[in-house]
Amino acid sequence: MDTLLDALQEGRLFELPENDKTHALQFLAHIIEAFPQIPTGTDIVGNVMAREASMNTALGKGWACPHARLEFEEDLMCVIGWSPTGIDYGSPDGKPISLITMYLVPSNQRNHYLREVSLLAKVISTSPEISKLASLKELNDVRNYLLDLIAASKETAGPDARARMIRLQAKSATVSQPVQDLSNLVVEALEIITSPGQKPLVLTQNQELLSYVEAISSLAEKLESDGFYQNGRWRIIRRNTAVYQGNRIVYDCLAISSK
Repeated sequence: MDTLLDALQEGRLFELPENDKTHALQFLAHIIEAFPQIPTGTDIVGNVMAREASMNTALGKGWACPHARLEFEEDLMCVIGWSPTGIDYGSPDGKPISLITMYLVPSNQRNHYLREVSLLAKVISTSPEISKLASLKELNDVRNYLLDLIAASKETAGPDARARMIRLQAKSATVSQPVQDLSNLVVEALEIITSPGQKPLVLTQNQELLSYVEAISSLAEKLESDGFYQNGRWRIIRRNTAVYQGNRIVYDCLAISSK
């Protein structure tokens, strides 16, 4: 389960914005599309959704494992999405899905992917800790839960693997916002507030991102219709939408770009 461990260490664990299966899959696929290793124009969203339409990827016990296969050579990678409320995923055991582990499977990594998913399925089916998943309330609790599962799968591992786990557990105690800890991406929180007859108000700590977003005249419309916007370096992904009195709308977003 090294790829899962890499995802945790590099901050690729996200709280899913909605409990809708389609939106959750699209959200994670958009994040993968923003990886700098992905060729420009690669349709990860379409790839994932087409595979899901042909075969449900729920593993049961609150887990699902969708993937996208690409004909290029790169490392096996994944992103992890957590739903606090659970997602109606059509799981064979009828239980809602709390964790979606979405893999990017390059052509040179298919055997590696099969080994990893086989081990993951074994851990899910045999670990007594799996039942705790539905009771987790915070993202850092999910992170520690996954670390415990990975550690259990590495009981026979050598000292190097155990040392890496110790370093990662120490790091988890100091990371208050895992989503911001990506090693190969810039991820910024972003809020866009729209009001009839007014220019959208953009809230972000990143000056470059602020200038970029304020220059987009149709951003709110694109977020409403497509759930994301990209034209250049930044990819803006809608996480949630809240409607207030006076037809004021707040779009809670992530902005992702490569360094």
